[in-house]
Amino acid sequence: MRIAVTVDPYIPIPPRYYGGIERVVDFLVRGLLERGHEVTLFAHPDTETDATLVRYGVPPHEGLWPRVRELWQVGACLYRLRRRIDIVHSFGRLAALLPVLPVRSLPKLQSYQRDVLPMKGIRRARLMAGGSLKFTACSTQMYACRFPEARATESMAPEATAPEWTTVYNGVDFDKYTFVPFVGPAAPLAFLGRIEHIKGTHHAIALAKATRRQLLIAGNVADQDYFDERVAPELDDDTIRYLGPVDDVQKNELLGRSAALLMTIDWEEPFGIVMAEAMACGTPVIGFARGSVPEVVRDGVSGFVVSGLPDAASAVHQLASLPREGVRRDAQQRFGADVIVSAYESLYEAMVESSR
Repeated sequence: MRIAVTVDPYIPIPPRYYGGIERVVDFLVRGLLERGHEVTLFAHPDTETDATLVRYGVPPHEGLWPRVRELWQVGACLYRLRRRIDIVHSFGRLAALLPVLPVRSLPKLQSYQRDVLPMKGIRRARLMAGGSLKFTACSTQMYACRFPEARATESMAPEATAPEWTTVYNGVDFDKYTFVPFVGPAAPLAFLGRIEHIKGTHHAIALAKATRRQLLIAGNVADQDYFDERVAPELDDDTIRYLGPVDDVQKNELLGRSAALLMTIDWEEPFGIVMAEAMACGTPVIGFARGSVPEVVRDGVSGFVVSGLPDAASAVHQLASLPREGVRRDAQQRFGADVIVSAYESLYEAMVESSR
């Protein structure tokens, strides 16, 4: 197949630090190329890929006209390519597809990875595109509240779990993560993610203190006031440590040496790739039952899904009951890069066949 993949031009592919969507696009494009497909990638100018690269976007990407220009760059190019590609897969803004939405002979797949779905724009796009436009989300909970018939499912087959929607989880390239079969009883707990209130860094600190465990915190500070008020006062050189942002090598080392990753979130996390990354190292996840956590974490298999800090503290004491090889095996079967590439490939084939 001839596949066009688009992503917002804010972070190069592959990313060095933060960039969850960009990591998914990276292994997806590589996987499609390995399977013999032709891929055209619309992405940040500094992207490194073996696909045909269409560079676009100019920092700082703020303001009405820069955004409009970026959307037009993608949309106009897609329109010119409309007879030379079999399908368009957008990880970026739906508005970028505007010029090709009326081209109903061209299948279009829009993937959402964020917590808020632009339902008004989605309805308008469906009217323009008809059956040529389908949607995916990285967890069923993202759209299930809008479609009562939708239910969380472990299947990533192309059959939609709600009208025109399919759940395709995010994943990771397991080859990039080192499996650590055993950590000692003094292994630290880990918090890895943006440092801001909704991510629940303060809950992770409270949990570490309640269980008298060392906590290693890593990630970029997204809310400086929150960091100064809720995190920095708790830091010391031993029990509660902040490591700063980490690259892939440092992330692999941190997750591998940890007894558990803490997902003590205060919001409806769409997926949380860091959970799959931890599991790839064999590290279980202790997460609050919000957002995608109940879908990603198999309670009692790859971690523990808890209702609050008391239950989380109890889960810390049960970590030794989870074989780390089982954690990695379960995650690889559900979130391995090949599994995710196959899920999208099956969707492409079904959509292209339907358009014919």
